[in-house]
Order: sequence, then structure tokens, then C-alpha cells
Amino acid sequence: MSKIEKFEDIKSWQLARQATSMIFDLSSKGQFGKDFTLVNQIRRSSISIMSNIAEGFERGGDKEFVNFLSIAKGSCGEARSQLYIALDRNYISQNEFDSAYKKLDETGKLIGGFMNYLKQSKLRGSKFN
Repeated sequence: MSKIEKFEDIKSWQLARQATSMIFDLSSKGQFGKDFTLVNQIRRSSISIMSNIAEGFERGGDKEFVNFLSIAKGSCGEARSQLYIALDRNYISQNEFDSAYKKLDETGKLIGGFMNYLKQSKLRGSKFN
């Protein structure tokens, strides 16, 4: 694993940023854009992914970071679930769903792998040096 010096170096944060951009694009179109409740919720869940990765990293301790990564991973699941609502309401096409779902799923898997790495690592973060 390459050295991570800032949260922007974290691959799962980079993917979360892409997923958030996709969600914003999808949720601004047509009928989807008029469903203010779903738009607000799916945007908030996607924002939560990248925000919790960043906040956890900035805390400076691996145990706190794992906790924030866990929240981010949960938000990935929340956003994927909300994509089903958008699909079922015909707000997005199957292809749009598949693309956004894949990005969120990949992000969640990376977060999970990163959590496992941190749990097994001897590194304790700058907070505890």
C-alpha cells in the first residue's frame, strides 16, 4: 500500500467523490429532480461517504479512523438502497442504476478492505506517536 499523506490520496475517497458526482448528476434530471425527499436523502448519503473518510483520516488515530470508515461504508449501502428507489420509480434507467451501483459497491469494498488493513496494522496513527 502506498503512503497516504492526505485524505485525497485514499482510493476509496477518490471513488466516493466520483460516486457523489454521479449521484448529483442523476438526481438533477427529470422526475428524479422533483422528488425532493429522495434527492436530499441520496445526496446526503453519498456526501457522507467521502466526508466520513476525510474526517476519520484527519482525526489522526487508527481506531477513530476505522469507526469513521464504518460509517462511510454504511452510507455506501444506504446510497445503493436509495438507487433502487430511483430505479423502481423510473427516475433512472437500468444502465444508470448499474453504473452508479457499481461505483458505490466498489467504494464500499475498498473501504472494507482498508478497515481490515487498519485493524491488522501495527500503525497507530500520528495521534498516538
